[in-house]
Amino acid sequence: MIRVVLADDQPLVRTGLRMILSAVDDIEVVGEAADGAEAISLCTELSPEVVLMDVRMPNVDGIDATRAITATDSSPKILVLTTFDLDDVVYEALRAGASGFLLKDAPEERLITAIRVVADGGSLFAPSVTRTLIAEFAQRSRRASPVSVDRLTERETEVLVQIARGLSNAEIAQALFVTENTVKTHVARILMKVGLRDRVQAVVLAYECGLVTPAQPGRPV
Repeated sequence: MIRVVLADDQPLVRTGLRMILSAVDDIEVVGEAADGAEAISLCTELSPEVVLMDVRMPNVDGIDATRAITATDSSPKILVLTTFDLDDVVYEALRAGASGFLLKDAPEERLITAIRVVADGGSLFAPSVTRTLIAEFAQRSRRASPVSVDRLTERETEVLVQIARGLSNAEIAQALFVTENTVKTHVARILMKVGLRDRVQAVVLAYECGLVTPAQPGRPV
């Protein structure tokens, strides 16, 4: 059973989400928060696997709440709820530790799938969406990355570049002529060496460090 906390300042939104998820056998809504502070408290109290996090909430917003929640050991996965006009906020949420984002008008099936994906340790992005979003805001940002990739081996750097281009483990294996298990090992080592939470943060890092730039060709959208 996937334990979920809903964090949104609009009661109608929370009610709608709860109604959708109540019909799913493997998902249970264990708590609701009206702001980021409540979300942080509920995560400590209830230990959910996934938090559906609105980004704009009073008192403590979704970004600050995401940062606080993901800073703890064995923290839940954060699935950010947003709309298209909040792309800049979404990017900051990813940097804060979110595992992905979902549009508020997404179909019910996509919401359910998204929760299952992030609960299983994945990230919610279609590769083209991930690349487009991160590339756009990495291009805007001229800040030096706080994390160095110098400690990565040449092969690990190659794998990181492929992750940033949106390739799956199977596709990376095919591109680099190695097994999928080998790729999984490289990915795990990359995350460990540079202290990243998941593949989403690896994508952010690759763009911020200049390993991949928006000008580079990627997979077709």
